[in-house]
Amino acid sequence: MDWKDKIVSDKNILGGKPIVKGTRLSVEFLLGLFANGWREEDVLSNYPTLEKDDLQSVFAFAYHRNQVK
Repeated sequence: MDWKDKIVSDKNILGGKPIVKGTRLSVEFLLGLFANGWREEDVLSNYPTLEKDDLQSVFAFAYHRNQVK
């Protein structure tokens, strides 16, 4: 899976923060949920537009960004 298919930035949505394509859910917000103890099941049930591969893309994006620095 290529996270580039799922994670996008648009200056007109959330000021250009990386988001899950087709949503207004930022990578930062979703990672924050996990950092605060949310489980995958919690996120998917509270945000039904998300799919499991969307979350995998969030983590892949974060990993990539950390490796590029």
